[in-house]
Amino acid sequence: MAVHEYTSRIVWTGNTGAGTRSYTGYARTWDIAVPGKPVVPCSNDPLLGGDPGRMNPEDLLLSALSACHMLWYLHYAAEAGIVVTGYEDTPVGWGKVGPGGAGRFVSAELRPVITLAPGADVAVAEAIHHRIPGVCFIARSVAFPVTHAPRFRFEP
Repeated sequence: MAVHEYTSRIVWTGNTGAGTRSYTGYARTWDIAVPGKPVVPCSNDPLLGGDPGRMNPEDLLLSALSACHMLWYLHYAAEAGIVVTGYEDTPVGWGKVGPGGAGRFVSAELRPVITLAPGADVAVAEAIHHRIPGVCFIARSVAFPVTHAPRFRFEP
């Protein structure tokens, strides 16, 4: 098996002057600074006092899961002769928080709307989704079930 290495740089930006001297005295903000790529400003989940205008870890995980699925979908569609002209997903993830405050994702559903060129076989287009969980790097790495509820439309 080939080994792939990924790197990232997380830089805490929430020191408001006193560091972590008190629990409420610092901001839960940071930047993702991957070399050679735009910086992504992040924050805690808004339910935990984070900035709702910034990406949070839960957003990033769900987005990565959806993007990985999309890329494999497009790959398999091209191989199958299914011409995809548009792909948009609005995935939903569900989490639970335990009595001690620790939470985790319990499931996610990908809900892509896929635009197909006229004449595409919808049964073949649908079947592609079932192949992806076995190859998607992110889906194979998460410890919760991921389901799919695709909708298809055709170009006018």
